[in-house]
Amino acid sequence: MPIESTTEGKIRVVKLSGRMSPELAVQFEQACRGSAEAGNAVLVDIAQLEYVSSLGLRSFVQVAKAAHGAGGVVVLCGMKGLVKEIFEMAYMGSLFRTFDSVDAARASLG
Repeated sequence: MPIESTTEGKIRVVKLSGRMSPELAVQFEQACRGSAEAGNAVLVDIAQLEYVSSLGLRSFVQVAKAAHGAGGVVVLCGMKGLVKEIFEMAYMGSLFRTFDSVDAARASLG
């Protein structure tokens, strides 16, 4: 399954895998929207994500804008390889706090 989401207290944990297709981008936004708009934390595990398209990048920005506007935060963990290169080339590093693991990201959220 390319997307899995769970709620742990006030933290929405979303795990992405495979390629960030247009369909996955829409599913990602839907999985995050309620928590982001409520000002809760969204933890996105992208360790198994292999590729992000421009539409996928847009979905990350939309989720971050919704969260930041409501006083929440979006953190990413497990960024590596091509996905990391794409985020760096798009200068998106300043929008997100990044961590090596889910545990480190979760610990940063309290």
